[in-house]
Amino acid sequence: MLQKANPDSVAESGYKRIRTDIIFGRLAPAQKLKLESLKEIYGTSVSTLREILNRLTSEGLVLAEGQKGFEVAPISEADLREIAALRLLLETHALEQSFEHGGVDWEARLVSAHYKLSRMEGIMAAGDTTQAEDWKRYDWEFHQALISACGSKLLMDTHASVFDKYLRYQMVALSYRGEIAALEHRDLLNAALKRDKDTAKAILVTHIQGGVEHALARNRLER
Repeated sequence: MLQKANPDSVAESGYKRIRTDIIFGRLAPAQKLKLESLKEIYGTSVSTLREILNRLTSEGLVLAEGQKGFEVAPISEADLREIAALRLLLETHALEQSFEHGGVDWEARLVSAHYKLSRMEGIMAAGDTTQAEDWKRYDWEFHQALISACGSKLLMDTHASVFDKYLRYQMVALSYRGEIAALEHRDLLNAALKRDKDTAKAILVTHIQGGVEHALARNRLER
């Protein structure tokens, strides 16, 4: 006899799926989120969907419109710049801590994450954008590995949340900067292995600011 699905696991699964679809642009910015339609797509009840969308509202990925329902949070130049500045603040602080405390295991995680990212960047550089979601996942893994020895779960979780919002902009604009971004990742890896925090921080500033300007140049955001 089949067991009924655990409501908590159904809600958590639905939350993760909807959140991922927002971040990767499958649910577009400013798209109305109609509960009856979502119920069929995500296989959950309307009441559970309301809980999920309220949770995503608290994260800034969804807007609640009172009695009108919900919509995916819109995007704008001002919001992107604010998210990028916050990401830079968190990542540079966590990076310093990782450089100070990271050991051989941290170096191994970082090298492994960079290898996967560089392989995917090669695919993107060849013009194949069908694996764009994998590219951004490996990008996320590399930057998380970079700060993974910071010693603070709160800092890691906060950075991950902000990075996801930054990632959404890149996916909406499909903003791959080509070889320059790949070289910045390589230089970040080398600076990390040498524990050269000043060089790493300077590269990170250039890397994040370059990503912002490239996304804006795609003319996909409200100014």
